[in-house]
Amino acid sequence: QVQLVESGGGLVQPGRSLRLSCVASGTIFSINTMDWYRQAPGKQRELVAAIISDGSTNYADSVKGRFTISRDYAENTVYLQMNSLKPEDTAVYYCRIEGTSRGRTYGPFWGQGTQVTVSS
Repeated sequence: QVQLVESGGGLVQPGRSLRLSCVASGTIFSINTMDWYRQAPGKQRELVAAIISDGSTNYADSVKGRFTISRDYAENTVYLQMNSLKPEDTAVYYCRIEGTSRGRTYGPFWGQGTQVTVSS
């Protein structure tokens, strides 16, 4: 059974940093993409950052230059380094993965979410 466990969220003042982590376990496939999404109250879930198996990354315009996604292939872990946080970054952040094995696609699988609150 695939499990994604996120950690690192919390309450932080504007301008400060947080680092989110997501560990994937129970995967019987090669993980192709590892993403971070977020959902603020009353808003739709949106893609924040994505990293694929070749190391290519993609970011939402709102976080470019402030957030960095990275991946530890050996540990099946994805990180999101968030710098210069703003109140509008407040949301529940979710980890998401997809993969393949022997021509079959697996996922997407989602984590339970971790709350990030940016407030003075």
